[in-house]
Amino acid sequence: MNDLIVIPNAPSIQGLTFRHFRGEEDYATMADLIAACKGKDGVERSTDTNDVARTYRHLINCDPQTDMLFAELDGKVIAYGRIWWENLLDGIRLYHPFGFLHPDWRGIGIGNAMFEAAELRAYNISGEHPKETAKFLQVEPQDSEKDLISLLERRGYKPARYETHMVRDLAEPFPEAPMPAGLEVRPVQPNDVRLIFDASNEAFRDHWGIRDLNENEFKMQKESPEFQPELWKVAWDSDQMASVVHNFIDHKENKEYQRKRGYTEGICTRRPWRKMGLARSLLVQSMQMFKDMGMTETALRVDFENLSGALRLYEGVGYRKVMQQIYYRKAME
Repeated sequence: MNDLIVIPNAPSIQGLTFRHFRGEEDYATMADLIAACKGKDGVERSTDTNDVARTYRHLINCDPQTDMLFAELDGKVIAYGRIWWENLLDGIRLYHPFGFLHPDWRGIGIGNAMFEAAELRAYNISGEHPKETAKFLQVEPQDSEKDLISLLERRGYKPARYETHMVRDLAEPFPEAPMPAGLEVRPVQPNDVRLIFDASNEAFRDHWGIRDLNENEFKMQKESPEFQPELWKVAWDSDQMASVVHNFIDHKENKEYQRKRGYTEGICTRRPWRKMGLARSLLVQSMQMFKDMGMTETALRVDFENLSGALRLYEGVGYRKVMQQIYYRKAME
C-alpha cells in the first residue's frame, strides 16, 4: 500500500517512515501503543481495541484519512497522532493535536516533527473557518506527562487552566448531607436518559471550556462500558431533572490496577436548584452506594478555578487531590 507521507523536519533515521491511517487494521496497534506509553507517562488508563474502535465510530470534526499521521520504524508503528476541532460556547474555536510516541523513540525529534505536522494541518483546516473567530491550539497532558509537557513548552504552549483529579477513601466517615425538601432521588428509567442528557448539557453551560455535546456523542456515551445509568444519582423536582451524578465503575481499570474504585463524575446542578446543598447530598449518597457495593474509594475531576465552588464542595466531603491535568493553549496567528 503506497500511503507514505513526507513531513517537514523529520529526523533522518534509517527505516523511519510516515503514513496515513489504514482503518480498522490500525486499531489493535493503536491500543498497544497507548499501553506502551502509560507506564512511562504515569497515566492510568485501560484502553483496548474495542475502546479505540468505539471512539473512531463517533469522531467529531475529524477525517482520519486526512487528519491522522502514523510513524513506523522498519514497518512497526512507533507513534500516531490526530487533529480535531470544536467550537466552544464562549465563541472560541479549539484545534486539538494529540498522539502517542513510544518511550523508546522519544527525545530524537520524531515527536516534534509530528506535532509540527499536526499544527500545520490545524492551520489548513482553520483556513476554511471564519477569520473573526478566536482560534487556539489546545493539548491537555496530565502533570506526570513530563515528555509531552516539555515538548509543548518548547513549542510555545502556555497553561490556560488546571483540572484537579481527586480521590476519596470510603473508609472515612461520611458527612451529613440531607436532601432539600420537595426533591426526590429515584432510579433512572430508559425514557429518562435523553432528558438527563439534555438537562446536563444545559447545566454545564456555565462552565469554562464547554460546548454542548452533540447527537454523535450521545450515541457514543450509550455504547460506552461507562454508561451505567443504574448507578446514577438523579434528583427530581416532579418531572424536572434538578441535579445528577453520572456514577460508573471502570471494571477493566479496577482489575488492572487492583483496586475497588467507583467514579462520581459528571456532577451538575441546573440553575434553579443551585445553592441548596443538592450536589453535596447526591455525592454523599453516591459514596454510600459505592461503599455498599464493596468499593473502597471514589474519584472525580474538577476544574480548579470553577466559579461555583465545586473544589471546596469536594474537599468538604473528603476528596483529596492526587494529580492535575493541565490545559495548554497556543494562539493561532
